[in-house]
Amino acid sequence: MTSRREIAMELSGIEAKIALVTGAAQGIGAEVARTLASAGAHIAAVDSNAERLATFVAKLEAESLSARAYTVDVRHGEAVDELVGQVENKQGPIGILVNAAGVLRTGKVVELPNQDWNDVLSVNAGGVFNVCRAVARQMIHRRQGAIVTVASNAAGVPRVEMAAYAASKAASAQFTRCLGLELAEYGIRCNIVSPGSTDTPMLRSMLGSHADPAFAIGGSPAAFRVGIPLRKLAQPRDVADAVAFLVSDQAGHITMHDLYVDGGAALHV
Repeated sequence: MTSRREIAMELSGIEAKIALVTGAAQGIGAEVARTLASAGAHIAAVDSNAERLATFVAKLEAESLSARAYTVDVRHGEAVDELVGQVENKQGPIGILVNAAGVLRTGKVVELPNQDWNDVLSVNAGGVFNVCRAVARQMIHRRQGAIVTVASNAAGVPRVEMAAYAASKAASAQFTRCLGLELAEYGIRCNIVSPGSTDTPMLRSMLGSHADPAFAIGGSPAAFRVGIPLRKLAQPRDVADAVAFLVSDQAGHITMHDLYVDGGAALHV
């Protein structure tokens, strides 16, 4: 039987690359870091939660995977600039960037606190801007690199009580496409992966009392939300595999693309 590591290694252009992954302490970010590390990348794992990040990186190291932890809040541009300099000095030139850091605040627009709106936009959109700008400045000189932003199918489909999250993800997706257009002349590719409902701590916190996956799979007519045609939640590895493909040489002629990994939930509208 082919192991997951052997499958990952079939994707060329990842091995020995320095891959900076934000939001790496848990959920999709952690699975992306693990998948890229399994393909031979050296991971610069970034998160604002130092304790959780250290635990995750220790697990990777115990599996003989290459990773180093960096604690930073992606909302702060100067701190991000300093972080990117540290990664390049300590590990080497960043060849892959994956923006997976994200926060979720839900609520009706007329009831949403200013702070919730600001938090979601500053991390999910502002953080992507800060990290992409800092890394792109380095990639331009080398005329190579691959960037993937983890957005959401909510960026293209309206969701009740998710206006802040949907707006932030739409902003990050469009930003990444614009960045891809600007960086194309340097051979740098920028793509988006847009998950739907994925079995992560973020989803479970959103579902709350409706933590049964059947609730998300079946949809909610009252909330104008269709279910998932494939009748299952995505697993973090489903998203991570899509990211790994887009940063690999197998996707060498793909840029500014938005790959939905949602089991058909968005109906490709």
